Amino acid sequence: MEAAHRSPGFRRWFNRRGWIKITIATPYVWLSLFFLLPFVIVIAMSFATRTPTAPPFSFGGDYPVMNTNHYARLIHDDLYVRAYLNSIGNATLATLMCLLIGYPMALGLTRVSRSWRNVLLMLVILPFWTSFLLRVYAWMGLMGTNSWFNKLLTGAYNWVMPADMALRYIPMMNTGFAVVLVTVYSYLPFMILPLYANLEKLDLSLNEAAMDLGSRPFQVFRDVTLPLSLPGIIAGSLLVFIPASGELIIPSLVGSSSRPMIGRVISDEFASARDWPMASAVAVALLLLLVGPLMAYTYFEGKSLEKKKAEGES
Repeated sequence: MEAAHRSPGFRRWFNRRGWIKITIATPYVWLSLFFLLPFVIVIAMSFATRTPTAPPFSFGGDYPVMNTNHYARLIHDDLYVRAYLNSIGNATLATLMCLLIGYPMALGLTRVSRSWRNVLLMLVILPFWTSFLLRVYAWMGLMGTNSWFNKLLTGAYNWVMPADMALRYIPMMNTGFAVVLVTVYSYLPFMILPLYANLEKLDLSLNEAAMDLGSRPFQVFRDVTLPLSLPGIIAGSLLVFIPASGELIIPSLVGSSSRPMIGRVISDEFASARDWPMASAVAVALLLLLVGPLMAYTYFEGKSLEKKKAEGES
């Protein structure tokens, strides 16, 4: 009887607003189970002590509360310092290259007809239809010493440079250049799509008004289009920079062991060295390094919007 009385009440709650609350709560539950909880485990593991057991870490012993030696090693060990600097440097360069290439492409997509726009958008998304690993292997073949791509670049170099500086081939594999090149190719769509979504919403009448007032095309772009597209630039840059900083596959296949990146260091600590606490500390530090500036930007951007809103109301 009690269950029968409860059932109509539950149905009324579900039909009115219950399904909305469940729909909204579902992604939060998903993030809590598959992001927040694993992240808490990784944080806890970073304060553990390495042991020869399975799993290879434990709590207690010489460090009854927490072991902070792993975080101290991040500062004093040259390997981790170089890995962080290499990762941030390569990710920054790749992000700038993606922006320089992707912005004109996204702007061009907004200026073509609807029929051509759909075709060009499909070409931008087309690389995602192929395995990421297969695309990296394709670039390994292109950058090989006997590939047509390498021979073409070598021929162009020898044609420009003096004869005494001629090369038999250009060494591209296992270099920082190869890492940046493949990263730009792999993450370029993540820059183009947010920029296109932002630029498509711009009111072209603003450009026409600026030109009617005497502005030249470059001035219109500098004073109107570029400032209004900043949200798309920021979104695209974050979508490229954050995953590129922790990239593992690309530096492992085309990079050099003398220039380690932090993703490969984390993988080696987990798999080869079996130092899970150290690997966890490296991962936590990388996340804080990436999320910290993002949270600061979000905070100050929110303050700026509130200030502008207050000024507009006054």
